[in-house]
Amino acid sequence: MSHLLAIDQGTTSTRSLFFDASGRLLASAQREFSQSYPQPGWVEHDPRTIWRDVLHTAREVIAKANAPVAAIGLTNQRETTVVWERADGTPIYPAIVWQDRRTAAECERLRRDGAEALVRARTGLLLDPYFSATKLAWILDHVADARARAERGELAFGTIDSFLLWRLTNGRVHATDAANASRTMLFDIHRQCWDSDLLRLFNIPEALLPEVHDNSFLYGLTAEGLFDAAIPVAGMAGDQHAALVGQACIDAGMAKATYGTGCFFLLNTGQQALCPAKGMLTTMAYRFEGRPSYAVEGSIFAAGATLKWLRDRLDLFEDVSQTGAMAAETGGNDGVYLVPAFAGLGAPYWDPDARGLICGLTLDIGPAHLVRAALESAAYQTFDLMQAITGGGPPRALRVDGGMAANDWFCQFLADILAAPVERPLMLEATAQGAAFLAGLTIGVIPDFAAISAAWARGARFEPRTDGAEREHLVAGWRDAVQRTLTRDRAR
Repeated sequence: MSHLLAIDQGTTSTRSLFFDASGRLLASAQREFSQSYPQPGWVEHDPRTIWRDVLHTAREVIAKANAPVAAIGLTNQRETTVVWERADGTPIYPAIVWQDRRTAAECERLRRDGAEALVRARTGLLLDPYFSATKLAWILDHVADARARAERGELAFGTIDSFLLWRLTNGRVHATDAANASRTMLFDIHRQCWDSDLLRLFNIPEALLPEVHDNSFLYGLTAEGLFDAAIPVAGMAGDQHAALVGQACIDAGMAKATYGTGCFFLLNTGQQALCPAKGMLTTMAYRFEGRPSYAVEGSIFAAGATLKWLRDRLDLFEDVSQTGAMAAETGGNDGVYLVPAFAGLGAPYWDPDARGLICGLTLDIGPAHLVRAALESAAYQTFDLMQAITGGGPPRALRVDGGMAANDWFCQFLADILAAPVERPLMLEATAQGAAFLAGLTIGVIPDFAAISAAWARGARFEPRTDGAEREHLVAGWRDAVQRTLTRDRAR
């Protein structure tokens, strides 16, 4: 058996994809699910719906492929926080999504108390509600008896990967991988363990926490009755780390950007956990055979989410495939900028209180201008990350994946703004493919990382075409819009 099943649990949909040993996609199934916004800045998911969709899509794609599964690779939206009953797996509260900002005031209090230096030194992260620790503390403090029950060992915490692994193994395995653990704000990325000082800082009982393993690891077998036969769960990684593997950014100095709900730029730094530039993060790239590899990351909270908002809330188009042609028909942005701070701004600004803004409107501005501004905003935000990480020097090339990477207009504009080539692989499903590769490494279907590099194939390359003066003009307009968006204490 050499076929691999990837479960890709994202922010707006759950997908299962079936690959052969070369990384060729054979079949897929997908279900979108709804997000809940109970208060401004709050974002929640129903973990029971997520589990239902995982099981449904996995069974569907196995039936479509009609072939035995050698192993499952699991990849997930990161930082999203779940607490559940150890007795039966029932969540005690909805999943608090990575976009949720309800703990911004608590993060600010901890920052004023001087805690960020400790967080930065141990985890490579910044004190921000984006990460799991304050979300977990909020659940313990706001669900009746949750903290006492956690201390008695009756509850379990995990990011979505851990919750799904628990359900896939019928509660036999409570574990996570090193990459997902590195996004909780509780994991020491240097010593590779949960950090007791951080647990005290956030008042988290250690009894809640999962075991931490390599990204390629035999986590366990699926429970009887879920599928026709027990299947090894043999690889796990947060979506951005899985995409780094799927894009074959294995060597230090290679970079990728994934344009899904948000956009996440990762630069592989090898076995060195480099001190990142201001506003950037140091994170795990992956851990293999006990050896950690690291990355510098820039996190953008809204990329595809901006297009989804234009589609679902403003009805500007029916399908995102229309957006490239709409952007092209304007001939220029005509001074219109959209800063998608729906849930604050991420790197390099880290302003949780910023809110979205559209500026430059005149009476002749129409839907196509707003669509163009939304696409441009993802490129400008990527430019901000590149400026922070490289100090202004363009990369040799940037590998891109995710839904927006299928848009030729966007990829060309991105190359123009970065003044660097943009490479799009033949396989845009890099996240799922990376999860499949990690599972394949565990069971020997994938022999080594060199085989992953050999499997990567370029589908298109976009060379920069815009002259320097035009680029500077466009970027200046973007920076002015961002300054209007930032809250007073973050503006500079």
